[in-house]
Amino acid sequence: MSTVFSRIMAGELPGRFVWQDPRATAFLSIAPLTPGHTLVVPRQEVDQWTRADGDLLAHCVGVAQSIGRGVQRAWDAPRAAMLVAGFEVPHLHIHVAPVWGMADIDFKKAGPVEDAALDEAADRLRTSLRELGFGDEVPAGA
Repeated sequence: MSTVFSRIMAGELPGRFVWQDPRATAFLSIAPLTPGHTLVVPRQEVDQWTRADGDLLAHCVGVAQSIGRGVQRAWDAPRAAMLVAGFEVPHLHIHVAPVWGMADIDFKKAGPVEDAALDEAADRLRTSLRELGFGDEVPAGA
């Protein structure tokens, strides 16, 4: 059974992609904690991080680190949060978001935002990632 993330990666559902490689992808959350909140998702359907192959998990964490550098740069944030919760969708995903304090890591505050805000955040993050040297992994526009 295909997860919602697999459907996004297949183009069946919309997604604002900021990273694409053969093993993982990253796209913005539609209910962000902060602007730039990104989900790093392996292409392989693995329902939770504890069941992932070590190499795949390491690759996803490496992508999350790159995304973290990008969100810090794009939003001039002192930190980038990396969280694995796993309750929302049964497909391994790593949350990465620019944060200014612990209050920014509260999923009760997350919620939908306007499409224009998501588009602007995606463009901003793509630009930051390209400036950091990740141009090969950053897809063109929406």
